[in-house]
Amino acid sequence: MGASKTEHFSTEQNTIATLIKALSHPARVAIIEYLLKVDACICGDIVDELPLSQPTVSQHLKELKTAGLIKGTVEGTAICYCIDETAIAKLQSYFNHLAQTLEQKNNGCCG
Repeated sequence: MGASKTEHFSTEQNTIATLIKALSHPARVAIIEYLLKVDACICGDIVDELPLSQPTVSQHLKELKTAGLIKGTVEGTAICYCIDETAIAKLQSYFNHLAQTLEQKNNGCCG
């Protein structure tokens, strides 16, 4: 059996993989970019911004929320979404570490 089971990897590796997987669809990237642009919690405007149906947008929001990239709070009958800065900081730290490691190595491999 291959080593694809998540228990074979560190908590950090699983966390980063979950965050990146949530960003692996262009609609989710568009949602994150829209939330960054408006710089506020958004309740219903997201559907108006994307060329997708309301149920499809809701599914993408669910994936982003499950991964921890966005937070949702209930306000009346709506759920208002905003970016979870903690998750973004984890991604930033991970990619900064990758870039620093590559810069230090600078061995020209495969180039």
